[in-house]
Amino acid sequence: MLQFQRFKEIWAKRYSEIQLEIKPVLGFAAFFFVVMLLLALHRHLTLYASYDQGIFNQLFWNGLHGNFFQSSLSSVLSGAVVIDRQVPTVSYHRLGQHFDPILLLWLPIYAIFPHAATLVVIQVAQVAAAGLVLYALARQYLQPRLAQWITASYYTSVAVIGPTFSNFHDLSQIPLLLFTLFLALEKRWWWLFWLMAGLTLLVREDTGILLFGIGLYLALSRRFPVVGVALCSVGFAYVMTATNIFMPMFSRDISQRFMVERFGHFASGNEASTFEILGGILSNPLRLITHVFSSLDVKVSYMVAQTLSLAFVPLISPSAWIMISAPLAQLLLQGGDSRFSVYIRYAITLVPGLFYGAILWWSVHPQVFRPQFKKIWLGLIMLSLLVVLLKSPHRVFYFAIPDSFQPWVHVPLTRQWSHAAAARSLLAQVPPNASVSATTYLVPPLSGRRAALRMPFLQFRNDQNQVENVEYIVADFWQLQQYQPAFGQERGYMEILPAKIDNLLAQNQYGIQAFQDGIVLMQRSKPSQPEALAQWKAIRPTYLPTPKSN
Repeated sequence: MLQFQRFKEIWAKRYSEIQLEIKPVLGFAAFFFVVMLLLALHRHLTLYASYDQGIFNQLFWNGLHGNFFQSSLSSVLSGAVVIDRQVPTVSYHRLGQHFDPILLLWLPIYAIFPHAATLVVIQVAQVAAAGLVLYALARQYLQPRLAQWITASYYTSVAVIGPTFSNFHDLSQIPLLLFTLFLALEKRWWWLFWLMAGLTLLVREDTGILLFGIGLYLALSRRFPVVGVALCSVGFAYVMTATNIFMPMFSRDISQRFMVERFGHFASGNEASTFEILGGILSNPLRLITHVFSSLDVKVSYMVAQTLSLAFVPLISPSAWIMISAPLAQLLLQGGDSRFSVYIRYAITLVPGLFYGAILWWSVHPQVFRPQFKKIWLGLIMLSLLVVLLKSPHRVFYFAIPDSFQPWVHVPLTRQWSHAAAARSLLAQVPPNASVSATTYLVPPLSGRRAALRMPFLQFRNDQNQVENVEYIVADFWQLQQYQPAFGQERGYMEILPAKIDNLLAQNQYGIQAFQDGIVLMQRSKPSQPEALAQWKAIRPTYLPTPKSN
């Protein structure tokens, strides 16, 4: 009886210690989840979510109706449409662009809440949950206080917050999967380790590159050399199999568009497979070196931003560099500077390796965690949050931070609320099953249907393989007017869309049914409402492209 009482007292004391230890971490996670969710939902509901949000919502909507991974919105971006000038099709399989079958895991949740906003909740929730797994991982090596600082760094990282604010994307699953993989590695839970590795492969066709980097670390560090070699082999084999066998079964997009657009400087023709790109890289060492070291300031700034909230510790961690070597090389070898934006989805792929590398470094240098260093670290965490606020990734803080200072572009909060309300009243007039074409920011709320396109596309190929025109058109000219002085995309649309509407009216193909707050609603083969048409004609002369600012 005395032994049982003693055991009970010890367990009660330990339970109390665990509660005190985990309480701050749960607070971090809860605060992150609530604040990020409110801001992300506000962005979505005030019509700042854009095209990709519509693509994924349509994928899930089609999945509920048995048309798995089909999307007319994805078809608009396909090589068949962009290069061959074919008509978008409702039966186009997006797996030819990105092979991400793991999305099926989220379909049951979407079935319960079949709305585009559900994807916002899923994205924020899985990124928030990853931080809790990160803390458990850090505790394998570090004392509670230091592990808490690591977790706080995660929740304040520019490379975590920025991509989480973006439209829904498949790479947001990576931190949760890889932190769990690392934890399983430390616990020697091999069944869970390989399960996470398998799920990681299913995220996208190129996530095998992440496993290759992790396998490289396990082999070179000699911790688990056999596992490391196996992981490298599996990762490489999967990338090549997915891109050369699985994806071409659905379309030619991987060779016709994506490999050429990203790695065309290593290709010899208008199309290229991953094998051909790899051969081009290996056979042109001078071009490889030149490309890697070009725009070096941009690349250095990128790594500084990636490690800012971690007080730059991963930059001096050999383990971190080895683990991110493969995905970082993928970014270095691509073309264009947008890949080095720490606010877009690709940035989050480096996060697991950098944080695990930081944990391993701290396990060897715990003496550095002194009061003076804590002050520096805290300052860098606050700076990371300030950078996010001032940058306003994906226009999430549009109401507080101008989208452009020169020229001045700023939409007040109440004005956007009233505009969103006007837009939704018009969108409600579009029948749920009707085909529709809309401007970019009106695509997400209209994407839960079989046939949805982005303006200026008006034709699509239906399930009977027949070409038809969309039944409805919804175009937001007010939004284009606000942003065209500083942004080329809106300026480009303003150059073509007003004339497009004029032509449709002149040919009596569509009639204006409503015009409210700069948003026009048109219906096929139906005469215009006189009042709406008069409003359009009155304001049409103001819809002119703004000259590009210097």
